[in-house]
Amino acid sequence: MSQPTAAGDSAPATMRAVVVTHPGGLDALEIKDVAVPVRKPGWVRIKVKAFGVNESEVTTRKGESDAEVTYPRIPGIEGVGVVDEADEDSGLRPGQQVATMMGNMGRSYDGAYAQYVTVPAGQVIPFETDLPWDVVGALPEMFQTAYGSLTRGLDLKMGQTLLIRGGTSTVGLSAATMAKEIGATVISTTRNSDRGDELRAMGVDHPVVDDGRIADKVRDLVPQGVDAALELVGCTALPDTFGCVRVHGTVCFTGALAGGWSIPYFTPFMIPSGVQLTSYAGEAAGLPPQVFQQQLQAIADGRLKTPVAKTYRGLEQVRDAQADVESGTTPGKHVVLLDG
Repeated sequence: MSQPTAAGDSAPATMRAVVVTHPGGLDALEIKDVAVPVRKPGWVRIKVKAFGVNESEVTTRKGESDAEVTYPRIPGIEGVGVVDEADEDSGLRPGQQVATMMGNMGRSYDGAYAQYVTVPAGQVIPFETDLPWDVVGALPEMFQTAYGSLTRGLDLKMGQTLLIRGGTSTVGLSAATMAKEIGATVISTTRNSDRGDELRAMGVDHPVVDDGRIADKVRDLVPQGVDAALELVGCTALPDTFGCVRVHGTVCFTGALAGGWSIPYFTPFMIPSGVQLTSYAGEAAGLPPQVFQQQLQAIADGRLKTPVAKTYRGLEQVRDAQADVESGTTPGKHVVLLDG
C-alpha cells in the first residue's frame, strides 16, 4: 500500500467551509466549522488558496442538479492551492502548487468551497507560477473546457476561422484568447450590442450581436462559412449555428447557456450535408500539465488574457459571488480568494 508523504504543515482538526445542508436560496450557503477531510489512499489533500464560482454550483445549491448530488454538501467543482498530503508514489510533494477540477467534486463528494479538499490524484494538475492566486483560481475549469473544445473537439488550426456562439461566457472568452494564440480568426457572439468592445479586448476579430439568427451575418463576414464553430448557447441555437459552417467544417457542442441540452425528435438530416457535429465534455485529464504550464506562462508574458470579472475575499463573500454569477450581468470569471 502507498505510504503518505508528511504534510508540509500539520493540518488542523477542523476547518471553515461553505456547506449546503439542503437546497435553497443564497441563505442555503452556510459557513460552518467542519472536520478537515481525511485523505484516502490514492487521493491528495489540498490546502485551498482560491476557487472559481460556477453556474453548476448555483444549480447544486438550488437542488437542480442530477441524482449524483447528495446533501449536506460542500460545493465547488474546481480549486487551486498547495499539496498538504499525498502518497509517496504520486509524484506530488507537500507545498507543491496544484489545480483540480471536475470528477464529481462538489457533487458526490465535498468540493473546494473550503480551506482543505481531498480529491483523486488523477485529477490533480501540478504547476509552477508567480501569478497571484486569484488569477490562477479563475483558470482550471474554464481553461480545460475551452482548450478541450478547441483541440479535441474542433482540432482548430492556424489560419482557420472560428465562430464562438456564447462569446461573453467565461469559456467563450477563454476560447477567444486561446484561438488567437493558435492563430485563428475569431467571430464571437453577444446578445448585448454594448459588449462588442469587451469581446475585442479579448482578441475577438468580429463581434456579432446574436438575435437568434446569425447565419446571414456570419456569411457576410465569411461567405463560404467558418471552418469551426463552438456551440455554447445550446440546442436551441444549434440549427442556426449549422448554417454558419462551411462544408466539411465542424460544430462542437460544449454548453447550453440557454438551457437546451437536447433536440426533440432529432434526426441526422437536421445536420447540413457535409457539416460535422461533435461534442466536448472533459475532465482534468483534458488539460495536460504541460499545456496548463504553457498557458500560465502565456498569461505572465501578456500573450493570453484572463477574463476575471471580480475577486471576492474569504468564504464570507461566497453568497455575493453566487449572486453575481446568477445575475449574469458581469462577463468573466468570479473567483474567491482564501487567506493563509
